[in-house]
Amino acid sequence: MNYNNKVIWITGASSGIGRELALQLDLKGAILILSGRNLTALNELIESCGNPQNHLILPFDLADAECFSSVVEKAWNFKGSIDLLVNNGGISQRSLAIDTSVAVDRKVMEIDYFGAVGLTKALLPKMIANQSGKIVNIVSIAGKIGSSMRSAYSGAKHALIGFMDCLRAEVAKDGIKVVNVCPGWVQTNISRNALTADMSPYDKMDDEIENGMSVAEFVEILLKKLGTNKQEIIIARGRPKLGYHMRRLFPNFYHWLLPRIYQRQQ
Repeated sequence: MNYNNKVIWITGASSGIGRELALQLDLKGAILILSGRNLTALNELIESCGNPQNHLILPFDLADAECFSSVVEKAWNFKGSIDLLVNNGGISQRSLAIDTSVAVDRKVMEIDYFGAVGLTKALLPKMIANQSGKIVNIVSIAGKIGSSMRSAYSGAKHALIGFMDCLRAEVAKDGIKVVNVCPGWVQTNISRNALTADMSPYDKMDDEIENGMSVAEFVEILLKKLGTNKQEIIIARGRPKLGYHMRRLFPNFYHWLLPRIYQRQQ
C-alpha cells in the first residue's frame, strides 16, 4: 500500500501503537490527523514528525459521543477526504469479573466499543459518498479469545469485532474496506493505564507485555499487512498466537485448559 499523500486519521495517537504508527506513516509521506485526550503528548508527537506541517492535531475524548459530529467535520474539512480511519484509542482492565464494578464494565465499553462505533458511524456517510475508504480497528487478540482478569476489556473487543464484521458486509458495495487487527503482547503502557475493579489505575507493567513485541516492529508488520486484502490481521507470537489458533480449532479443549493455566498463575 502506498501511503504517500493518503489522509489517515489515528485515534489514541498520543502513545503506544498510535504514536509509533504516526511516526512511521509520517516517514512514508502520509497526511495525518492525530487524535487523543493528551494535547501535550500530541504536540510532542507532531514535533517529532519530519513533516509536521502536513498534519492536524484534533484532540477529543472517545467517551464524549456528543462531540463526534463536530470532530468528523473538522477532520474531513482538513483535506476534503479521509482515506483511512484507525480506531486505535482505548483502555484496558485488570481485575476479576466478580470484583469489578459495573461502572468499570460500562466505562471500558463506552470507550473501546461505543467510541469506535460512534466515530465510525459519524464518518461513514462521507466515505460512502466518496465510494472509498478503509476503517482499521485495533481490537487485540483479547477480542478473539478470553482470559482471566480482562473480562470488561475482552468483552468490549469481542463486541467491536462483531460489529465490524457486520459492517464489512454492508459497506463492501460502497468500496469501503473494514479491517480488524488483533495484536498479541506489544510493549505499550496498556496495562499501566488499565482500570482495576474500583476504577483506580492498575499502574503495573504486565510481564508478558514487558517481554512482548516492540511497538516499532508491530507497526512495521501492520503497515505491510494493510497493503494486502486481508480483512482480519493477527500479529502475535507465543501464547497469544497459540491461544488464538487453539480457540479457533479446538474450542472445548481451550475452555478446559484456560482455568488450569489461571490456577497455576495464582
